[in-house]
Amino acid sequence: MNRRSFLRGVTASGALLAGANLAGIERAFAQQNPPKTGKRPNIIFILADDWGWGDLGVHGNAVIKTPNLDRMARAGTSFSNAYVASPVCSPARAAFMTGRYPARLRIHGHFSSNDKPEINARRAMPNWLDPTVPTVSRLLQGGGYATAHFGKWHLGGGPGAPLPAAYGFDAHRTFNSNDEGTAGAMRSGPTAATQIVDATIAFARQQQAAGKPFYVNAWLHDTHTPIRPTPQQLAAYPNLPENSPLRIYNATATDSDFHIGRLLDFLDQSGLSQNTLVVFSSDNGPEDQAINQTSVGSAGPFRGRKRSIYEGGIRVPFIVQMPGTVPANRVDNQTVICGVDWLPSMCAFTGAPLPATVATFLDGQDVSPAWKGRAQTVRRPLFWEWRFKIFGAPFHKSPQLAMREGDWKLLMNPDRSRIELFNLKNDRGETDNLADRHPAVVAALSPKLLAWHAQLPPGPLDAEAGRNDTP
Repeated sequence: MNRRSFLRGVTASGALLAGANLAGIERAFAQQNPPKTGKRPNIIFILADDWGWGDLGVHGNAVIKTPNLDRMARAGTSFSNAYVASPVCSPARAAFMTGRYPARLRIHGHFSSNDKPEINARRAMPNWLDPTVPTVSRLLQGGGYATAHFGKWHLGGGPGAPLPAAYGFDAHRTFNSNDEGTAGAMRSGPTAATQIVDATIAFARQQQAAGKPFYVNAWLHDTHTPIRPTPQQLAAYPNLPENSPLRIYNATATDSDFHIGRLLDFLDQSGLSQNTLVVFSSDNGPEDQAINQTSVGSAGPFRGRKRSIYEGGIRVPFIVQMPGTVPANRVDNQTVICGVDWLPSMCAFTGAPLPATVATFLDGQDVSPAWKGRAQTVRRPLFWEWRFKIFGAPFHKSPQLAMREGDWKLLMNPDRSRIELFNLKNDRGETDNLADRHPAVVAALSPKLLAWHAQLPPGPLDAEAGRNDTP
């Protein structure tokens, strides 16, 4: 059965394309359309928390020691135009999971603490990601993969919140979730990276023994405030002042890098490297010192930080490694990728079935050919929104909506009270507003951005950025 005939059958049976039916459609399609045969690649997706683009040696940071991420970049390909779909945690993670802009799912900020659902309600948000929405993990699970999520979750918790298993994970040990308080749950803090990598290695060994392909989300947390490195971790920077924010942050980042190195060593020693795609990225730009004095991560050459839709809040590191498949020691400066691309790219790369009924609703596109060395120059426009208060210097406080098409980036408020236009090829720091000098470009892009905004579910959105409470 091909996708067209499958879709006809779904329509004829009267099934709606609502979220409540999509999960069943995924399973039915996977059963009737088995995955490609042959040896299938394993996937390990390492997602750091609040890790800035400029926090890597390979990106020019001469202070933070990241030898293993630098080694990963030498062994694979680094993408200089990689984005997340939101400048904060939960919506950015939801986009990776679903291939959809998080605002479409009413996820505009991070999910509140488990005991404060009223904060979510005030922001017109649910209390967790809808488990009936198709997810990359459930699609791969239906395609024959063993799936696991270890580390930070932050896609909803509290009374009634589903466990990660409801989203397609065979194994999970998480925090910022309903796993907390259960046997085997992980704890955030200075040992989190150790626990996450240990669990990932154990799961990979188990699946290798079973001869089954695996997909793992290894989602780190250490560089998220509050940052509390151990004395042993601080010893990596003996020449920095004892309690300085730079020493605290750098030690934490370097410890995460050390455990990434342990994972890479395991893959090499176990013989899994040649058939395992390892990806490193971050959920948003670096936190601001207005939130915590130790949040001194670097956005590199980019303007803005976390909670800003200038480049520093949404452009992130993205390194891909798989010997023999991903070109080594390569930087891709052409391909523009985003978190919404993860789901369709994973299905294409692994051969997992992607039902037409799911693909129809995706905002992302398959960028996996670029991982294999075929840079892509044509893509759909990308869109962002940010509805809430922005900390930091006024220079970092962006308008509420943004889009990128080609080298042009347009930012504006819905009422046009602020309009900013930048050519990212010539001005990646977004310092020279060209809106007045290129009115034709503004006239061409602004209807697209406003039309996208008009499609989003209604919710609080101020005319002036910064009026609402911070999520």
